[in-house]
Amino acid sequence: MAISTINPTTAEKLKVFTPLTSAEIDKKLALADSTFKQYRKTSFAQRSAWLNRAAEILEKNKLEYARIMTTEMGKPIKSAIAEVQKCALVCRYYAEKAPKFLADVSVATDASESFVSYHPLGVILAVMPWNFPFWQVFRFAAPALMAGNVGILKHASNVPQCALALEDIIQQAGFPPGAFQTLLIGAEQVKAVIEDDRVKAATLTGSEPAGASLASAAGKQIKKTVLELGGSDPFIVLESADLESAVATAVTARMLNNGQSCIAAKRFILAEAIADEFTEELITKFQALKVGDPMSEDTDIGPLATSAILTDLDQQVQTSVQAGAKILIGGKPLSDRPGNFYPPTILTDIPLDSPTAKEEFFGPVALLFRVKNIDEAIELANDIPFGLGASAWTTNPQERDRLIKDIEAGAVFINGLVKSDPRLPFGGIKRSGYGRELSIQGIHEFVNIKTVWIK
Repeated sequence: MAISTINPTTAEKLKVFTPLTSAEIDKKLALADSTFKQYRKTSFAQRSAWLNRAAEILEKNKLEYARIMTTEMGKPIKSAIAEVQKCALVCRYYAEKAPKFLADVSVATDASESFVSYHPLGVILAVMPWNFPFWQVFRFAAPALMAGNVGILKHASNVPQCALALEDIIQQAGFPPGAFQTLLIGAEQVKAVIEDDRVKAATLTGSEPAGASLASAAGKQIKKTVLELGGSDPFIVLESADLESAVATAVTARMLNNGQSCIAAKRFILAEAIADEFTEELITKFQALKVGDPMSEDTDIGPLATSAILTDLDQQVQTSVQAGAKILIGGKPLSDRPGNFYPPTILTDIPLDSPTAKEEFFGPVALLFRVKNIDEAIELANDIPFGLGASAWTTNPQERDRLIKDIEAGAVFINGLVKSDPRLPFGGIKRSGYGRELSIQGIHEFVNIKTVWIK
């Protein structure tokens, strides 16, 4: 499989990389394994110093790294800059918090002394996606490195320059060369890596098929995995909601990263009493968005990351229309320019029994549904295979409590945008995956939680 930088704005192939051979992969795994034996003995203070240095490098060179992201996958430059800054934030968070998160925890038992202790596992494989090419990696790497593990990265094949920049940042920060390495390999080479005895666990953010494949290979080797997969997040707006705030947030929630986010709001579930007004305001705000060159500061929507994603998204829209859905705005690729551009699109009257009513639309397409009451809203929100995040809008305390209790998702945000935050655990249920990233729960995923009993 080709590993290439293809600019999604211009469709120009900028650079091609040759995948590593089996011998080259073996050499990198050997380095990771030998590095771990020494790296695990380093102090928290030393790891924190290196990780804080990584944060400084990120901030100092944020525009350079943002331009690499925008060139390779098309996110607006202002969003790319914000992503680099968020990476620095997670580095500083774990540099400060990891010693406390991984400190021994005393437990009173029949022993003279007993406690829970946390120890690194070894080489951890990270299979990461293109949509947040820096953030997804650093939210794995920061806790993994602070825990004393070493990482190997198999990044998406359309962001190789991001992948190499990430390795360079961590090495510039002072970490040993084998503490974090990029493997420029195709998807078909991942199975051999996870089967290697030197690799102890794996994490993947990506599609359901990719997650199932990795989990199956790891399961046969009795190796732990953490999966963060797709989502078709509901955005529920009830009659009591602050409608102005809900609509404004809805635009950001759907259009973030050109609509290519697992936790983007994708299904807008509207109480009938406010549905017309919400829809009119949403159309107006979608029409005001600027679609164009993602390198421009005033661009709101850039191109989709690949031509295949553009084709798949358009096919989903056309399939929805054939099933009876109505297009309120947008609805077909922009043919007046090169690149993978799809306009802000709104679909309504989507039959609930059509396949696309339950699918994930990975692009700037909003699906609108109407419900009579909170019971119907929750039922529709849960009637999908996914369970990643949910945003719900109400000023009624009883409704708020129902939504929190009954929505099937890894995160519920009331009157706010679903987002990841280093201070809170992140992950899903159902076919959105398992395990958690970030916060204390994230750093505990890839450690040996060891019981110690002394008499």
